[in-house]
Amino acid sequence: MTLGLIADIGGTNARFALTDLDAPQAALRDVTPLRCADFASLQHACEHYLQSVGAQPTRAAIAVASPVSTDEIRLTNRAWSFSRSELEQALGLERLLMLNDFGAVAWAVPALGDADVVHLYGPSSRPPASPVTVIGPGTGLGVALLVGDDARGWHVIETEGGHATFAPVIEEDRLIARWLDSLHGRTSNERVLCGTGLAQIDAVMRDPDRPAGQAPVLRDPADVVRLALEGHDVAARRALARFCAILGAVCGDAALIHGARSVVIAGGIVPRFVPFLRASAFRERFLAKGRFAAYLENVAVDVIVHPQPGLLGAAVALRASTETAR
Repeated sequence: MTLGLIADIGGTNARFALTDLDAPQAALRDVTPLRCADFASLQHACEHYLQSVGAQPTRAAIAVASPVSTDEIRLTNRAWSFSRSELEQALGLERLLMLNDFGAVAWAVPALGDADVVHLYGPSSRPPASPVTVIGPGTGLGVALLVGDDARGWHVIETEGGHATFAPVIEEDRLIARWLDSLHGRTSNERVLCGTGLAQIDAVMRDPDRPAGQAPVLRDPADVVRLALEGHDVAARRALARFCAILGAVCGDAALIHGARSVVIAGGIVPRFVPFLRASAFRERFLAKGRFAAYLENVAVDVIVHPQPGLLGAAVALRASTETAR
């Protein structure tokens, strides 16, 4: 048995697993989530996990929420930085594959079964028709592009599309953008479509006339979702509805940019309220692209509900790189 270490490192949580690289299909074992805040570095978190499971793999695939094109890697939403080559040596690895976190999620998409996704709109197929836009809000907003098919193989293009500039459409969008501009100087899609972004939208919905220099009281994003779904908190429902509408607009833009035939939504937020998303203005805003509304009518939209798509995708990518090396 050839063991591989698999990790999916977000801004808040670090998820670890092992995979048997000799098995017929990618599968995960000993899945363990850890809080990033409990460790001083990625190396320490990896060492803690390997000690806890009593394993010493020779290969690893680690997905991180940042670009991975250089040896020096700095996480976007977590104060961790490291050298890829030094981490490989410190962990005693023969090979270390580094992936962008949403690149890893994109690798998982062809391996997902019917029970791992919820179909929302458009033609349904498994795996989805290529090109595939993979997008999702969590601590940040991840965006990746998946191209290929089962016969010829799949290829993932990692992007930083979440940092594209947010484009307000209606007055509520403009209120949100003005507030976030006052905080950051510029509002990206990620500033709006993430956990903190939902909390900021909620704050604007509760007090739209607040002076720009006055800091709002932010509610926990999980509480905003819970209150919105319970139905008694008007501001929370408006905030979640606005979040869904903006997500639809951004997904439509990304699909046009990628020439996508499928959009797959992932991340830790959306799977919590799929029925609310389906009933929201997501679809309306997704299609509101003028002359290309008809094109988007035929783009499939799915939501991943698999519990660990980043880990699964990293395992798939590690197997693919191992087979290529052979």
